Formats: sequence, C-alpha cells, structure tokens
Amino acid sequence: MEWHTTDAQSLAIIDQEIGEHIFAPAEYELVRRVIYETADFEYKSLIRFSERSLQAGAAALAARSTIVVDVPMVQVGIALALQETFANPVYCSLETITRPQKEKTQAAWGIQTLARRYPEGIFVIGQSQTALTALVELIESEEIRPALVVGTPSGFVGADVAKERLQDSMIPNIRINGRKGSAVVAVALINGLVDLAWEAYGKPNPEF
Repeated sequence: MEWHTTDAQSLAIIDQEIGEHIFAPAEYELVRRVIYETADFEYKSLIRFSERSLQAGAAALAARSTIVVDVPMVQVGIALALQETFANPVYCSLETITRPQKEKTQAAWGIQTLARRYPEGIFVIGQSQTALTALVELIESEEIRPALVVGTPSGFVGADVAKERLQDSMIPNIRINGRKGSAVVAVALINGLVDLAWEAYGKPNPEF
C-alpha cells in the first residue's frame, strides 16, 4: 500500500492512542490497519490471531495459493494489492455458478463449491455468517484443510458461534470475537498481510 501524509498522520494518532498491547509487531501492523479503516479502537480487543496464522498466511500468499472470498466487496478490496505483488487468483462465492439449494444461501453454497475445488486455499469471509458456518462445517468434517481462514462477519444470530468453532478448528485463522465485523475489516487484514508477505518473500533485493 502506498501511504500519503494524511495516512501517516492517522497512523501516528493510532500509535499514540492505542495504549499498551500484547501484539507481536506483525500482528500490531494488521490491528492498526483495521483501526485505521474503521476508526474503531474496540477492534484492539476483538482481533484474534491463532498460533502461526500470519506465518502460514504469508507463506500461502507467496506460494500463489488461491484465495476464496464470500462477497465482491472483499474481492475488489484486495485486488490491487494482489495485482502489485503475488497475483494470487481470487474467486468469489456469490459469483460462483451453483445449483439452487433452498437450505443454504448463495454465499454458503458458493463457498462449499469453491472450498471443495480449492481445499488448501486461503479463505476470506468478511460479511456472510452463513458462508463462514458452511466453511467451518467442511473443516470439522476434514473435507478441506485451508492454509488460512480470515473470519470477520458481523451478526446477531450465529456469527459469534461460527467464529468460536473456527477458533477450535486448529486451522490457522484470524477472526473477530463477538458480533462485530465487516468486509472492510477483512480487506484491511488481508491487505496488511499481503504487504508483510511481500516484504518477507516477494520484494526484489536491491542491486548494489
């Protein structure tokens, strides 16, 4: 991401106001991205990183793993960062052609279809709680083993439960505890992770 003066000023304000925290430097970079995009400091206490989630996600990005997202807003939001770095293919569940199924939403059915096609991909569920639930069910049944799951949908019915099940799955994950979340949060997390991965794996070494 290219930062401008106002961006730097905003990040400096976040650094001043965020107070004490226990995040590792790479984790903190993603947390401040989320706060920058939302102006909501509560995310400091809501964002959770599973063990080695950033390492696993960065390695998968560098390996050009397929990324599966739930809604077009996430797909569009991460497209530029990926185009300028690893160029991972990105597929959206809402744009996946599937047979109609009354028991599931289009997002959930699309996620199931894509997950079986790319069982070791990176999954970014920013908005659809039903898509996250469908993904977790596939993980629990051991049909798929994603490289990383980012789960940030908001909701009053089931969203917090789906995130707790994701936490218990032993799959590398980044999630938002409780009811809060949004596609904007998911985009901030992935774009931050792409920048970190590019620094570690993809950025060309300077010529001397």
